[in-house]
Amino acid sequence: MVTLNDFAKAYTPEATKNISDLKEVDVSLELQNREAQDKDGNTFKYKVIVVNGEEYRVPNSVIGSLKAILEKKPTLKKFSVARQGKTKEDTKYTVIPLD
Repeated sequence: MVTLNDFAKAYTPEATKNISDLKEVDVSLELQNREAQDKDGNTFKYKVIVVNGEEYRVPNSVIGSLKAILEKKPTLKKFSVARQGKTKEDTKYTVIPLD
């Protein structure tokens, strides 16, 4: 049995990682839908990919950019995502084709 003290010291809150945390992404990964609630209790939907058992959120802007790249290069197999900004309001994503 673990004490509350030990558990609290080792605790890390659950959080979905971001696709930009990955070094590279394979375009064949399955995109999955998720739902969550914000701090006000409002439900929102988002998309994730699962890599090695970890969920990574995929922003809609990344999907839109990837669509444009795939229209020009349908044989693309891998890409990476650069993230600039820290808050929801100022974050921008750049999709970078890798092959």
